[in-house]
Amino acid sequence: MPTNSLYCKHSRPKDTFLKVLINLAAGITVVVLVGILGYILVNGVPYITWQFISTPYSEMNPDQKGILPMIINTLYIVVITLLIAVPIGISSAIYLTQYAKQGRLVRSIRFTTEVLSGIPSIIFGLFGYTVFCILFRLQVSILAGCLTMAICILPTIVRTTEESLLSVPTSYKEGALALGAGKLRVILGIVLPCAMPGVLTAVILAVGRIVGESAALLFTSGIGYSMPRGFFRQIMTSGRTLTLHLYQTAREASTPDAMNIAFGTAAVLLILVFLLNCLTKVVTKAVKKG
Repeated sequence: MPTNSLYCKHSRPKDTFLKVLINLAAGITVVVLVGILGYILVNGVPYITWQFISTPYSEMNPDQKGILPMIINTLYIVVITLLIAVPIGISSAIYLTQYAKQGRLVRSIRFTTEVLSGIPSIIFGLFGYTVFCILFRLQVSILAGCLTMAICILPTIVRTTEESLLSVPTSYKEGALALGAGKLRVILGIVLPCAMPGVLTAVILAVGRIVGESAALLFTSGIGYSMPRGFFRQIMTSGRTLTLHLYQTAREASTPDAMNIAFGTAAVLLILVFLLNCLTKVVTKAVKKG
C-alpha cells in the first residue's frame, strides 16, 4: 500500500500555513478558557468550606456568610424553568418539523425564534417584571423569575431541537411507517431518540443560560436571601441565585472578605454547572436506553 497519499503529494505552503493558523487559534482558545477557569478556582476553592456552603447568609452578621439559600434558589429556578420550557420547546420543535406544513408561516416562526434568541436578557427581564410581577400579581418572586427564564431559553431549545430532528435520516421514518407503525409512535420511538444528542445539547445550553443569568432575574426574582420555609412559600418570595449573589458581593468589594466570598461563590457556581451538565447527560442516556 503506498505510503504517500494524494493529499501529501499536492500539499502546498498555503495549506500548511492555514493548518498552523487553525491549530494556533484552537490552542489560544483552550489556553484562555483554562486560564479563566484556573484563575477562578485557584482564588475561590480555598474559601469553599462546609460552613460556607451549608449556612445561611446575613448582611448584618459577619459570622453568617454562607451561600446555602442561594444554592437552593438556583436549583429551584433551574428545575422549575426546565420543567416549563423543555416540554414546550420539544413539542414545538416536533410540530414544526413533523406536522406543520412547510410554508411561509413556519419560516416566519423560525425567523422570529432566531430573533428572540438574540434579544438582550435585560429586555426579557423588563417584560417579565411588567407581565408576571405586576400584571399577573406574582410580585418579585422565584416563580416570576422561572417564567421569565422559560421565555429566555425557549428559542434555544426550539431551534436546537428542530435542527436535531431534521438531521435524522428520513429513511428511518419511512421504514417504520412502511411496517405499519403510527406517526406518533415513529416520532416518539425512532425520530426523537435519534435526535436525543441534539436535545441534550439544547438542555445543556439552557442550563448554562439559566445559571449564568443575572439581568433578567434581577428584575423578576429579586435579591432576597432568606432560608426556604416550604416549597410553595419559597417560590412566591424573592430569592437571589448564585449569579446574583456574586454580583451583589462583588459590588461590596470595600467590605471585609467581600472578594473572597465572590470568588468562592464563582467557584461553587462552576462546580454546580458541571454537576448539572453531568446529571443531564446521565438522565438523557437513561431515557435513550429505555
